Amino acid sequence: MKRLLNINNTLPKKSLGQNFIHDNNFILKLESLIISDEYTHIFEIGPGLGALTDYLAKKKFKKLFLIEKDIKLHRKLQSKFKNNKNIFVQNCDALQYDYQIHSGNCKSLIVGNLPFNISSQLLINWVVNYEWPPFYSKMILMFQKEVAERILASHNQKSYGRISVITQARCKVKKLLNAPSNIFFPKPKVDAIVLEFTPTNNYIDVNITNLQKIVKKSFEQRRKKIKSSLKDYSHLFKKFKIDDNLRAENLSISDYCKLASGI
Repeated sequence: MKRLLNINNTLPKKSLGQNFIHDNNFILKLESLIISDEYTHIFEIGPGLGALTDYLAKKKFKKLFLIEKDIKLHRKLQSKFKNNKNIFVQNCDALQYDYQIHSGNCKSLIVGNLPFNISSQLLINWVVNYEWPPFYSKMILMFQKEVAERILASHNQKSYGRISVITQARCKVKKLLNAPSNIFFPKPKVDAIVLEFTPTNNYIDVNITNLQKIVKKSFEQRRKKIKSSLKDYSHLFKKFKIDDNLRAENLSISDYCKLASGI
């Protein structure tokens, strides 16, 4: 990997959260979990040197969009895939990109080794800022281990928090793969985990803005009982049979969605 980066005169940029995967066995495991057909639009976030992209390009798809902010990597990817008219290399910020415009009426997948420094922001963007059901049918994404554990956490667990509630209210989340730190260059200080997100309609009628508001208020004072941190909503506790002596981490996804529906 170091030799390849030297040849391409490319160094991973810390400012962009770049960590390139150099373990081909891991890439093979990851790509085998990405299922597509000739009607699928695939959005790969942060393709980097194209390690995963090489395998995605061999799959069935209608269009493959490569979202790469690094201008040098963007140019290299453009050159590499210039002969494939169904692969579109986009030089832009993944947080600013309008995925829905390019998805059309096709089913879409979002995949990628997310830049570690904006992974949580990207996830919240995809689960909050689009109409529901969303334009994508599945997301397969990599996060730092600590972030992934927070996303997966259930109520009554220490790592349970805002991102757990918001994400699980929108999607069924499943752990797919462990990604040890030694598969990356440069080697990060922590391991990573690949998660699968499948949109659900369990709480489709809940206003996501209200849910964000009540979850933010609750977890900002997570050590306080909700009769204190959520005192403005105390009239809803009795209505939904929620014990006001509980703390933020004790309320389930269902509890938070009930409170949000009552605002």
